[in-house]
Amino acid sequence: MNGLYVNEAWYQEIFITLILGGGCAWLAGRAIASTWRSVWIAAIAAVPMALAVRFVHFALFNEPLLSLAPWLIETLIMLAVICLSFQRTRALQMVRQYYWLYEPKGPLGWRLRQCAQEQIAQD
Repeated sequence: MNGLYVNEAWYQEIFITLILGGGCAWLAGRAIASTWRSVWIAAIAAVPMALAVRFVHFALFNEPLLSLAPWLIETLIMLAVICLSFQRTRALQMVRQYYWLYEPKGPLGWRLRQCAQEQIAQD
């Protein structure tokens, strides 16, 4: 990241991009999933969020505002965090809301319960 940012130290880059931006992306992904919207809405929300992170770099540390390479990297980071948060929240929703039908399958997934599979096979 040091080659992309001219006026910042590495810890400033980490703080703004990963902690502030990533934290906002995590909360946005969780909020979008909790309203049962599509993952595409979360992916679209990552773009303006990356623009906001880019603006913070510009406003605080006099970085170039319209620099393509840092913006693309920030967009990818926001997209990864927002999708991870979305999937984690959706997995928790499916297991909590349909507890008789699904059980957890790792931190990001769910599967049919054994009794539900047997019931479906009988029908």
